[in-house]
Amino acid sequence: MEKQLNWGLLSTARINQALIRPLTTSKRTRLLAVASRSLSSAEAYAREWKIPRAHGSYEALLADPEIDVIYNSLPNHLHAEWTIKALQAGKHVLCEKPFALTLADVDAMTRAAQESGKVLAEAFMYRHHALTLKVKEIVDSGALGKIQLIKGAFTFTLNREGDIRLNKEMGGGSVWDVGCYPISYARMIVGTEPLEVFGWQATGESGVDESFYGQMKFAGGIHAQFDSGFKSPFRTLIEIVGTEASLTIPSPFKPDRNAEILLMRGDKAEKIKIKGGMLYMGEVDDMCDAIQHSKAPRVSLADSRANIAAILALVESAQTGKTISL
Repeated sequence: MEKQLNWGLLSTARINQALIRPLTTSKRTRLLAVASRSLSSAEAYAREWKIPRAHGSYEALLADPEIDVIYNSLPNHLHAEWTIKALQAGKHVLCEKPFALTLADVDAMTRAAQESGKVLAEAFMYRHHALTLKVKEIVDSGALGKIQLIKGAFTFTLNREGDIRLNKEMGGGSVWDVGCYPISYARMIVGTEPLEVFGWQATGESGVDESFYGQMKFAGGIHAQFDSGFKSPFRTLIEIVGTEASLTIPSPFKPDRNAEILLMRGDKAEKIKIKGGMLYMGEVDDMCDAIQHSKAPRVSLADSRANIAAILALVESAQTGKTISL
């Protein structure tokens, strides 16, 4: 029998709610504790979500000897600091995306994981879903022919005043929040890193990009285009165009349990249905496999580093108006 892994939530962030059900459903995990900056806040959250323990500081959670795994859902600018502290405290860490805001931070997190011998992975839940695995299988089979173009979008309307995603110092901006998804998806499909990128951004009063438009050029004549934003209607889409056929994925990043993709070959359309499980269960199972069975996480630290490198290059391009080579 596998030892049940005890998990702790580092913060009371809204995104926690997506992970609570998988953690309380899986027989491999136990959601044992939550931490906040005040004990009253942690206790209220623990009561609401029926979590056994509440810690009144992040340090107290890391000092809890019974916690095996930390889910780091803190704001972007705190990912590196508290992931490193958690690893040094002897905890495995699942860190929310984007992994970090600088390559120096990514490298420091990687060193901490290596030195501690603990598992560290980025929480890109879509990468574990049956839909994503099927799309990758279709592309790799050659069914689309030679890949020419990947188009992606992730936008929504953000109206909440004071939202941390509009705070530049906290790592705000649409490209960090949702643009990271189509960037990651294109890189996954191609299987290599972009050679050069170009980006445009529309900056709001807060100083962060409220809309971002990017292009990436890969070896072999493969191009990717994407947009992300806080000022457009809700849109998620990936389209992959090959010389023989194209594939459209209407809900690539948060697919339903019964997802559907469209394969177009000439004027013939084929709908492919994919049955998936609980959306965030895949990343939980992936962490369990890595910890309990020494299996390499599906999203490697090198993969996470490369995604941050691409985002940083796109941001630099948008700021300078120049094409950036990687």
